[in-house]
Amino acid sequence: MKQIPKAIFISHGGGPMPLLGDPGHREMVACLQEIATSIPRPEAIVVVSAHWEEPVPTITSASRPSLFYDYYGFPPESYEIQYPCAGEPALARQVHGSLEMAGIEAALDETRGLDHGVFVPLKIMYPQADIPCVQLSLVGALDPTKHIDIGTALGNLAGNNVLLLGSGFSFHNMRAFFEADNVQSRGLNESFESWLQQTCASGDLAEQERRERLKHWSAAPGARYCHPREEHLLPLHVCYGAAQSVCSRVFELTIMNKTSSMYLW
Repeated sequence: MKQIPKAIFISHGGGPMPLLGDPGHREMVACLQEIATSIPRPEAIVVVSAHWEEPVPTITSASRPSLFYDYYGFPPESYEIQYPCAGEPALARQVHGSLEMAGIEAALDETRGLDHGVFVPLKIMYPQADIPCVQLSLVGALDPTKHIDIGTALGNLAGNNVLLLGSGFSFHNMRAFFEADNVQSRGLNESFESWLQQTCASGDLAEQERRERLKHWSAAPGARYCHPREEHLLPLHVCYGAAQSVCSRVFELTIMNKTSSMYLW
């Protein structure tokens, strides 16, 4: 019998565009649907979204979370998207307790809604909105080691049939999405993707080396072109921290004309 993955890092695309039929997100939508059908159905989901930062890791704890439409300038229908999943206060408390036991100060938040880094991919993966979900914030200092440690503290979630989902984007240079592609930009994009895939998927790396590469990710070729700011990469660090192993599957795809990837542990 298949078990719940320890963690999955996904590239969630641009705002609500995957739900609006955008051609640049077709591969992404198909990939998320494939992932959802290829793994056992979780009993609950913890989503680490790139779109929430707090001084300490913070967990949504409402029983019926609202949605937070944290994007601007899109068609009116994008502000009418619904994803009425339940929250899971008991799971939120469990996540909080696991972090505190690991010596990581954490907080609960009963008022914040689920942002588009949560409801957009989940609406694609689990459209019935019938799996309880809580959201976990990043830590605003954006320290990679801290986020690996957060993942390590949550490494037992899969044993409780809880899916840890890191929702970010392996490429996140907003200006580059709207500029003409050229040999240099493609090279930078592909160089970083090659480094990231090798880091996560190579069985030839010792775990200490893999961890060090992720801690010092900004030294990788093309790193700061692909991530001028690292918030969309750090959910991957949380996922790696939970697994502390080579990933079991890589999904390589094109999103908005950029080479991107997703990882399953």
